[in-house]
Amino acid sequence: MVERSPLAPKGFPRMPPVAGVRLASTEAGIRYQGRSDLLLVELAPGSAVAGVFTRSSTASAPVEWSRRVVRGGQVRAILVNSGNANAFTGRAGHKTVARTAEATAYLLGCPRREVLVASTGVIGEPLEAEKTLQALPNLGGRLMPRGWPAAARAIMTTDTFPKGATRGARIARQRVVINGIAKGSGMIAPDMATMLAFIFTDARLPAPVLRTLLRRATRRSFNAITVDSDTSTSDTCLLVATGQTSVRPRVASAGDRRLDDFRYALEELMTDLAQQIVRDGEGAQKFVTITVSGARSEDAARRIGLSIGNSPLVKTAIAGEDPNWGRIVMAVGKSGEAADRDGLEIRIGGHLVASEGDVDPNYDEAAVARHMKGRAIAIEVDVAVGRGRATVWTCDLTRGYIEINADYRS
Repeated sequence: MVERSPLAPKGFPRMPPVAGVRLASTEAGIRYQGRSDLLLVELAPGSAVAGVFTRSSTASAPVEWSRRVVRGGQVRAILVNSGNANAFTGRAGHKTVARTAEATAYLLGCPRREVLVASTGVIGEPLEAEKTLQALPNLGGRLMPRGWPAAARAIMTTDTFPKGATRGARIARQRVVINGIAKGSGMIAPDMATMLAFIFTDARLPAPVLRTLLRRATRRSFNAITVDSDTSTSDTCLLVATGQTSVRPRVASAGDRRLDDFRYALEELMTDLAQQIVRDGEGAQKFVTITVSGARSEDAARRIGLSIGNSPLVKTAIAGEDPNWGRIVMAVGKSGEAADRDGLEIRIGGHLVASEGDVDPNYDEAAVARHMKGRAIAIEVDVAVGRGRATVWTCDLTRGYIEINADYRS
């Protein structure tokens, strides 16, 4: 384990139980010694599920399995291991997923078509099913509704802290709970940011509604972060609704006004988790917020923001606390999106740096340099061609990133 990120939150949030959700984690010895690496989540019968997954053409065996399960819209269990991604493992990888899903189904008395599987860790190494199968009976006897911190730790790889978030919301005056955990530190880039995330609510919402809500919220959260521009084989984000609230309003559309508060709380929670992933970027010392305005569309603004956030030259300048705004200009230009070179405005830490195609006459480099020494860096760019606006989050690129990844498999 590496030292806890200096950008980490003060602690893990207090997360109340979600009716219909029980969790257990254990040390199965899949890769790591002396730390938990296997998580089982049991869900109430009839729980609805939606998911978004990596678009990688080399997706892992667990991703392919879970895509099929999600299409059915119902889930009774989620089994997650860390340390081994079970990706690029051929037929053996698919066999391992099927065996562990079947064993989980037997343990909980449900069909295996309602068991979701997720894995994270090293790519290209076989995942031994036996270690998981041996640990499962012990997990089944330890399921409880308050295991959130342990659950978040069990899915970590190079993460330096467990990631969790909770929100309350109202649907037709009925209060519901939303809890989420996530992991991610490196290999982070859309689509859909390289990570695992599991979000649970006791609301009663059908799978098609969950699907729309999740896709919309993902766009502005997990698809708006980048650490290193690399997209994983294993990205999985699941949203589960157990339907265990006492009052159950019938909601058939994601556009139902009664969902306004829930929709806002869900996006806020997912943004919280997404930002925690960036704050735990491998070797990160600075958290960077990039806001792009004046673009042709929101999507165009997002692509420009990610072009800036993915630039090694921009990221290393931030690591070196160098207000090299010329690199931001470069990243805007290479994005492939429309921008008015002579109307471009750049602000760093709220200070106007460039305008009208040149350095602003009142540019105060000393003030910007002071801002660059902080932990939180703000970059604003107006490309002056439209009304599109988007915010993305990234971190700096340091020697720590190289050290972590050079030794990842050793």
